Amino acid sequence: MNFLVTGGAGFIGSHVCERLLGMGHAVWTYDDLNAFYEPAIKQQNLAALKAAGGKFIFVEGDLTNRTALEAMFRSVKFDQVIHLAARAGVRPSLQEPALYQRVNVEGTVNLLEAARATGVKKITIASSSSVYGVNAKVPFSENDPIFSAISPYAASKLACEALGHVYHHVYGMDIAMLRFFTVYGPRQRPDLAIHKFAQLITRGKPIPVFGDGSTARDYTYVSDTVAGVIACTQREFGFDIFNLGESQTVKLSYLIELLENALGKKAVIDRQPPQPGDVPITFANITKAREKLGYDPKVKIEEGIPKFVDWFRTQGTKS
Repeated sequence: MNFLVTGGAGFIGSHVCERLLGMGHAVWTYDDLNAFYEPAIKQQNLAALKAAGGKFIFVEGDLTNRTALEAMFRSVKFDQVIHLAARAGVRPSLQEPALYQRVNVEGTVNLLEAARATGVKKITIASSSSVYGVNAKVPFSENDPIFSAISPYAASKLACEALGHVYHHVYGMDIAMLRFFTVYGPRQRPDLAIHKFAQLITRGKPIPVFGDGSTARDYTYVSDTVAGVIACTQREFGFDIFNLGESQTVKLSYLIELLENALGKKAVIDRQPPQPGDVPITFANITKAREKLGYDPKVKIEEGIPKFVDWFRTQGTKS
């Protein structure tokens, strides 16, 4: 099949492209290579994908450029779209809320419109665990009320979920929304906690810890997330939402301990006040994904952190 993967030069996207190529599909990726983090890292990902073999085509473009997006859809008959491109991150969204709405919401509308106009019926879209906000009920379930977003990023992802439902209801498109839970692993963005902490610990510099270290996240190894994405491409749902997490919470203090052990070096802690927009816990109920997708995460944090550090020692320190 012909797949379009938006954001395919990035962390999760490059792994998804790699898996699709390995399955024998033709893959196009659309990415603007913006400077949110060093574009050379994305270029490295693209070089690896081009070297992997198979039909891989990179198109540089911006989701907010509707004309360019529509031209690409007219030039290729795509069978499916996996929409992963977005402005990411809770804290940066507090600094540039309008940018996040423009890229994430308007960009998603442009993509859905281009797909609709060219007859693409099946789209898998990345959402985020951030949509749950400060949720007293744990673990988080897909049918929980989600009207308590606490960052512009979370609000933009909520809007994308609503748009997905609209395009299913009005145009009959088959749309799956995937709520990712703190994905990590090889090629992880350098601004994300695990990669950032590994860099700072290695260099003997203090790592910023917001709060007392008791915040907890449902860290998900990238190969497990990718397995969930691929499962979505092989089934039809009409419209549905799935949590893709590990269903295991890890306190920040324990995460730092695991990194220290894997790196063989103690962290210097720089304690800071809790950050606006941060939630105290994320915790995925993955019952629905298990039942409908056959989703079965394999990599626990105690295995995943050493695997990440193995990659970091050979590649990550270059970023």
